[in-house]
Amino acid sequence: MALIDWIVLGLPLILLIAIAAYTSRYLKSVADYMAGGRCAGRYMLCVARGEMGLGAAVFVTQFEIFNKSGFTLTWWNWITMPVLLIIAISGFVVYRFRETRALTLAQFLEMRYSRALRIFSGLLGFFAGIMNFGIIPAVGARFFVYFLGLPQNLTLLGVTFPTFILLMGMFLMVTTYLTLAGGQITIMITDCTSGLMGQWMLLAIIATLMGMFTWSQISSVMLTRPPGQSLMNPFDSKGLTDFNMCYILMSIFVGVYSTMAWQNSSAYNSAARTPHESRMGNILGRWKEFVNLTAVTMLALAAITFLNHPNFSAGASTVNGILDGISNPQIREQVRIPTALSTLLPAGIKGLLCAVLLMGVFGGDTIHLHSWGSMFVQDIILPLRKKPLSPALHIRYLRLAMLGVAVFAFLFGAFFTQTEYVIMWFRVTMSIYIGGAGSVIIGGLYWKKGTTAGAWAALLTGAVLSVGGIIVRQIYPGFPLNGMEISFWATLTAIIVYVGVSVLTVKENFNLDRMLHRGVYAMKDDEVADVNPVVKQKFKISKLIGIDEKFSRSDRRVSGGIFWWSMLLLFVLIIGTIWNLIAPWSNYVWAVFWRWTGLLLPLTIAVCTTIWFTFGVLKDMGRFFTALRNERVDVHDDGTVKHDSAD
Repeated sequence: MALIDWIVLGLPLILLIAIAAYTSRYLKSVADYMAGGRCAGRYMLCVARGEMGLGAAVFVTQFEIFNKSGFTLTWWNWITMPVLLIIAISGFVVYRFRETRALTLAQFLEMRYSRALRIFSGLLGFFAGIMNFGIIPAVGARFFVYFLGLPQNLTLLGVTFPTFILLMGMFLMVTTYLTLAGGQITIMITDCTSGLMGQWMLLAIIATLMGMFTWSQISSVMLTRPPGQSLMNPFDSKGLTDFNMCYILMSIFVGVYSTMAWQNSSAYNSAARTPHESRMGNILGRWKEFVNLTAVTMLALAAITFLNHPNFSAGASTVNGILDGISNPQIREQVRIPTALSTLLPAGIKGLLCAVLLMGVFGGDTIHLHSWGSMFVQDIILPLRKKPLSPALHIRYLRLAMLGVAVFAFLFGAFFTQTEYVIMWFRVTMSIYIGGAGSVIIGGLYWKKGTTAGAWAALLTGAVLSVGGIIVRQIYPGFPLNGMEISFWATLTAIIVYVGVSVLTVKENFNLDRMLHRGVYAMKDDEVADVNPVVKQKFKISKLIGIDEKFSRSDRRVSGGIFWWSMLLLFVLIIGTIWNLIAPWSNYVWAVFWRWTGLLLPLTIAVCTTIWFTFGVLKDMGRFFTALRNERVDVHDDGTVKHDSAD
């Protein structure tokens, strides 16, 4: 790292700490700490939540997938885009959850089912969450050890320990400070700031790499693979395992089923000004993904080319020498691309990437600490207490719980031995909770016949099957099901159990209107005017994909634009598949195809969205602080369910 790299890295860190100190003055209530006072606009929600996708651990996960499958998974992944966009545009689950005005998911479960289920759900979700989060700080710290070229071990007072443990501790201390300062208020502002800076930095990094590597160099490496293992031709990739067509189909099913079930960013589900703003934040998130996707693609392509093209053999030898010193094969593959990037990036640009990923570490880890710590207090401690907590004591409990999550993550990351891909660990630990929770949530929001007995049965089924899968894989590494497959079958079984038990035990229909504050139970501050009622009648397809009278004309353009882009890619996939089955494309055609659809077009959209989102976030931030200054504090708005109240 050159001096300019350290300067570029240090300035954002100082800025984030200063922002945390400033925003803490706006903290007035539990709702502020938990959900930012429910004052966030769509751009804040989109950019702040998206910062979770810029952490070192997330990049490592994406690098692992791309290094294994290349563009072939991108091709089949186009199937998922229209499905997920329809889910986002329609507000599936997200819209109705915001209507409940619950601060956490388990609070909703108490409203819909029972307090006992809320407590069990909180325990189960908390356990799954901290297990899932446990490896993230360690993965991020290892990334920086190899990216910064630090020694793998350090000796202090005669004791030798891995360097990543020291880095992990330092990162968690900063993360904990940012989280405890002002809760969700601080997290959203720091993550928005990081997100905006990160988008511009990533564009600069992409431009630099495109100047360092020609497409002919990149394509020659990507096309030089044994038959059946192509990284560009999806019809010559049958030999690729784990990340293939079956993985995509199972991901679609589990992704739709688990909408909002996983609580690693639960505060964003409650932080929106209105349910419609929450829905629009999710839609805008699809636009923002172009920046992250293009950056991951270009960084991975540069590293793979650097390691395999003869023009860079000297640098590749240095990288391979470092990798040969790593005994754990999974860790060796995990840090392959980070180590290559550390060697190939020039001064200044290396500091930019380091700053982006470090801000992403803080952005992702803060919301993890906030989510799992909040779940422990709100969904385990709070329901067990007979007397309510004062706001000051309530916030103190939340802070202590978040500190405890940070300590657990440090200890877990220091001692846990990783034996599989990061994404597979994420999938199987998530399924401990979402395996059953998905059916409980969807059934609770949309099905008036869903029962408490059905919810218990589903949660237990998903948890037992998923934990059993984790144990079997630890004992028998050759177990035929990977993490994605275990998650899929646990989910499918839980759905059948929920429906079957509910049908057998239902006695009376549940009053959904009361829980969702609809009809006679409606609340004025959640209402959005019918902004364009005429359009609702003219465009039948808009109604089909979930665009309703609450969408303004600009909302329709934003939603329609990303939807039709995804439909265009799906059309290309269908036509391309038929074409290749009749007359397969040559390697040259695939190289040209991916240059445009995999890099240049997404980059063009990324530049436009970065400019667009910059203005949107600045406007939202102004409204956010104005709303907090004028906020009327309700001390009873703390996540407690009052069963004798209509609200």
